[in-house]
Amino acid sequence: MLTSLRSAVGKWSSDNILRSHRARATSASQKGRFSACQQQHQQRSQPQPGMPSVYTGDEASSSVTSNNNVHGKMSNGHVVPPAKATQVKNDKDDVYQDLAEACRNVHDRVYEFLERKPRSERIEQVQRMTRESLGVIEEALEKFSLDHLSFSYNGGKDCLVLLILYLAALHTHSTKSSISLPPTLRSVYIVTPNPFPAVTTFVHSSATKYHLSLSQYHKPMREAFASYLADTPSVQAIFVGTRRTDPHGAKLTFFDPTDGGWPAFVRIHPVIDWHYADIWSFIKEVGVEYCELYDMGYTSLGGTDDTHPNPALALKTKGAEDVVRYRPAYELVEDDAERLGRDGKR
Repeated sequence: MLTSLRSAVGKWSSDNILRSHRARATSASQKGRFSACQQQHQQRSQPQPGMPSVYTGDEASSSVTSNNNVHGKMSNGHVVPPAKATQVKNDKDDVYQDLAEACRNVHDRVYEFLERKPRSERIEQVQRMTRESLGVIEEALEKFSLDHLSFSYNGGKDCLVLLILYLAALHTHSTKSSISLPPTLRSVYIVTPNPFPAVTTFVHSSATKYHLSLSQYHKPMREAFASYLADTPSVQAIFVGTRRTDPHGAKLTFFDPTDGGWPAFVRIHPVIDWHYADIWSFIKEVGVEYCELYDMGYTSLGGTDDTHPNPALALKTKGAEDVVRYRPAYELVEDDAERLGRDGKR
């Protein structure tokens, strides 16, 4: 398997893929890439029974942007929410009978967001990044059949956004090519040491919701991927939610074959160029359920022994000097502050 995989990987270089994709992303033809999908969404734009419930969180904070600035207005390092935010329906209570229904519903949510007139530069940027990422996923589906693809999932915000984009793209791809989707979507969960119970619960509940076939490994990442590929030899490429500001992410491209002694597969990074605030804007605008720890001030999720609420989001309670509350993760803006709650990064 490794011999045939290295042969497949050798047929193209990641640099050529990056250049060709960037060129397409800036051409007029890129806009036409999703026109058929948008027409399908418009045909389904009438309200359907069983629509998800309205998000019950702080509606004033449902957007992390201002109307005038990409990063939003700042006060003591925090975003000042706009006076009037768009009310977004949350998918928390949605139940999908199968993968096809999940993909169709998610597709409609994503394209409703893309068709919406942006109310800020941030939202306009996120719409642009969403289209680009969907293009990368479509390219991956064309290069590798679904039988040779997998998805790395750990319940974090970045891979959650990537999962939503993947499901939306799968609906487009299956409709365009008239192929039937499998009952579940192949995925791998590499469990961090000492995981938070809330993370474990969210990983499994969301995997059930979105019909993921989750292979779980309690090993270091390199060993875990080696075991996964040995157990699933048909996998040639894996979607990964790495962003450029993550450790070891600075030089990554959309498609990167592994090297340096890692097991051989192609890493696919559709959200590599997204910023922290882009991730949260997408989650809030599309109405995606996320792990509850993010509402408690956690901005980067590791294990219980090395992860804490982000001090940049701390709010001292008046009259109680020893009591500290934290603002939710989506009120942080700067990429550099994302990992301040991780040991060794504070």
